[in-house]
Formats: sequence, C-alpha cells, structure tokens
Amino acid sequence: MNRRKFVKNYSIIFLSSFIPKVAVGEEIKAFEITKSKREWKQILTDLEYKVMRKEGTERAYTSPLDKLFDKGIYHCKGCDLPLYSSDHKYNSGTGWPSFWKALPGAIGTKTDKKFFMVRTECHCSRCGSHLGHIFDDGPQPTGKRHCINGVSLRFKKA
Repeated sequence: MNRRKFVKNYSIIFLSSFIPKVAVGEEIKAFEITKSKREWKQILTDLEYKVMRKEGTERAYTSPLDKLFDKGIYHCKGCDLPLYSSDHKYNSGTGWPSFWKALPGAIGTKTDKKFFMVRTECHCSRCGSHLGHIFDDGPQPTGKRHCINGVSLRFKKA
C-alpha cells in the first residue's frame, strides 16, 4: 500500500469515529439529531451533560421522577422524543425511575462492559443520549427493568 492510499484510508477511519452512531441489529447508522459538544453544553446542565453525553449516572434517590406516578409520557431531555409511558412505570426500589417497557422504536441498546461487568446500555434512538441500563430482574410481562437516569427525562403530564 502506498503512503497516499494509507493516509486517505486512515483519514476516513479517523474522521468517521467522530460521527455519532447507533447499532441497529448488525447495521451501524448515524443518529437523526446530532449536535456539537458546545451545542449540547449550551442546552444541558453539567450533570445532564455528564449523564446523557458521557454515559454517567446520577446518584440514586436524587431524581424527583423516581417517585412520580402521574399519568403521562416521559420524553428524552435531549430531543423531546417520547420514550416511556407512565403505564409501564413501576417502583423498583433502586432509586431511579424504572419501566418494564419502552415505547416502540424509542430506544437503542448496546453492550456496556465498564466496571468489570457486562450490562445492556440504552440510549435515545433519535439523538443518542444515554438513558440508563436494562436488566433482567423486572416485572412481567417483559421481565425487564429499564433503570433510567431521571436527568435524561422530561415528564409531560397527560
């Protein structure tokens, strides 16, 4: 391989690593809504940015949404996509808002291998904002617990 071809191929690989992507099955695709780091920092608080853009976690029992059981829809704070219905919310006792099911097409998932464990991370399917994790210890009918950071959500009352 000559140097020019190497530089061209390396540049394409390097630059493509900066484009936000989501895995859909085996296919990798870009998110519908993308913003620069600066744009995200302008619309999110420091904690929201840490959780939603850096895959952080808010402290347990700090979100007022954890104990909120009014009827309505929980939306992504990053792009306003409807994510979860209050009909699917339950008190998991974990200190984070928990749901047994997301709205159809609302979330994407990927494997998270941080902290010496394997978990399923979930994010907004439209803007890629980190929401939380999905565990297999939830109630029926799905048996899933979507353990979601409250700072990633905006509640809209029915």
